Amino acid sequence: MTLRTLIVDDERLARSEMRRLLAAHEDLEIVGEATNADEAEAAVNDLQPDLLFLDVQMPGGSGFDLLERLDAVPFVVFSTAYDAYALEAFEVSALDYLVKPIEPERLAEAVQRVREQAKATQPQGAVAEAEPVPTLSTDDQVFVKDGKRYYFVQLADVRYFASEGNYTRIVSSKGKPLVHRSLRYLEERLDPNCFFRASRQHIINLHWVEDVVPWFGDKILAKLKDGSEIELSRRRSKQFREHLKL
Repeated sequence: MTLRTLIVDDERLARSEMRRLLAAHEDLEIVGEATNADEAEAAVNDLQPDLLFLDVQMPGGSGFDLLERLDAVPFVVFSTAYDAYALEAFEVSALDYLVKPIEPERLAEAVQRVREQAKATQPQGAVAEAEPVPTLSTDDQVFVKDGKRYYFVQLADVRYFASEGNYTRIVSSKGKPLVHRSLRYLEERLDPNCFFRASRQHIINLHWVEDVVPWFGDKILAKLKDGSEIELSRRRSKQFREHLKL
């Protein structure tokens, strides 16, 4: 398996050194470089890499800021001159944290972790060339910021999404973070076979629906496995019946 790799670091010499070190690993194909979070975001959306070697401190936004802005997050290995962010890096599910100067043996350990993870799951950044905007399914994960916490949320664990103006609250076992995405935007990105727009306020994960019961005004009440209850609008109730052929 070839892993398409993007190097993100604001220092030219650091990028060159990472290229040199990665040359020893033939299954890693370096598809590009970026010097800051804005360039990296554009490169991830354009190149769809499987793996990021990501610096933490960069002008205009940190590596954590970058991950927060991505819809689908590739595998991540942080590389930085500081060890102060190690705990935070693992809280966001980075596969490894390398402190510069990077030793070849230590890099080899990180690459092996990536290989093992790649065998266990489809890389989150991998999409078909025919899909410039990938659909997000329950196999994907999103990166969120909740107060001072940064972490990944597996979409399979999301019970529902709730609209709060131009923001959306993601309800899962990890918490209820608020993300700067509208419900309409998420509806366009989420796999309709997994997620259903229940009303103007909610999108529900169909895998979490345990029961549906008739409700007032020819509407449906969806009861989720975690005890949540979501009322479907009249129009969406009709669509839901058609969707499940009730």
